[in-house]
Amino acid sequence: MSTLLACITGTLAGLHIATWGMYKDAIHEGFYIPRYFRSVLVGAVVGVVLCPYTGLDLTTGGGLVVFFGLVYVCERTIVEIWKTFFRSEDQSKYTIPMQFQLLKKPVRNPLVRMAVGALCLVVVGLAAWGIDGLQGVDLPIHPLVAALLVGSVGGWLTAVGGAWKDAPVEGFEFFKFFRSPLMTMGFALLLAPFTDRWLFLAMGALGYERAAVETYKTFFLVDKPRGKFAGKPIIDPSMLTRRVKFSYLFFGIWLLVIVAYATAWTQPSTGVMGTRGLAPAVGSVK
Repeated sequence: MSTLLACITGTLAGLHIATWGMYKDAIHEGFYIPRYFRSVLVGAVVGVVLCPYTGLDLTTGGGLVVFFGLVYVCERTIVEIWKTFFRSEDQSKYTIPMQFQLLKKPVRNPLVRMAVGALCLVVVGLAAWGIDGLQGVDLPIHPLVAALLVGSVGGWLTAVGGAWKDAPVEGFEFFKFFRSPLMTMGFALLLAPFTDRWLFLAMGALGYERAAVETYKTFFLVDKPRGKFAGKPIIDPSMLTRRVKFSYLFFGIWLLVIVAYATAWTQPSTGVMGTRGLAPAVGSVK
């Protein structure tokens, strides 16, 4: 049952990601079924692989909500690192290169890109290892402050990576840079009652930050093309109407997440701030 629920949750996370990606990009590069289902497949596989290691109870609302965020951030990390450092693709169709770049120019040497990609994976791994190392440590700060700080880690990594990619073309945007750390702190507070693992808190918060930011940019800034296609022509105008059908699936998944979150508050759970977030949890923080 746990494996089945993990696969379903991963599939839904992948569908969510695939839909906002297609909604913005397909009008500029066409709709391709294999590309759409790439994130679906990765999400499903990540869900099944992660399930036995998390110990989350996926029959509870809290477990499902946290797990959805974990799968989301893992899928995004895997696919974005692959696209940036390991995939070779013609970059002329993009306004902002999607491959690793230096001084506005994509690095064409695949070995250099792969080496930098491996280094990024090491940095991400060390960040995860450091956060997980906090488990069981008596932190000299209030659990609420700890949750905010831990939750911001992924946001800072995203902010730095986004600035490296986008700022050379779009310029440095103050609000955009600090948006991710602030949002991950907010989502960390929302998830704190339902997990007592600092690593899950940080990862889940970043997953929901990505989901929320892309929802806003995709469906509330419809007339503003994504930065990578800014100024590029629409080559498939039929997708302007065809893509609308996918929005029902997208917001249906959001509704399921919201229902799971609401259900979680009716069920007993222990988070980093204690049971139901009211009292210190044994083995967590003081």
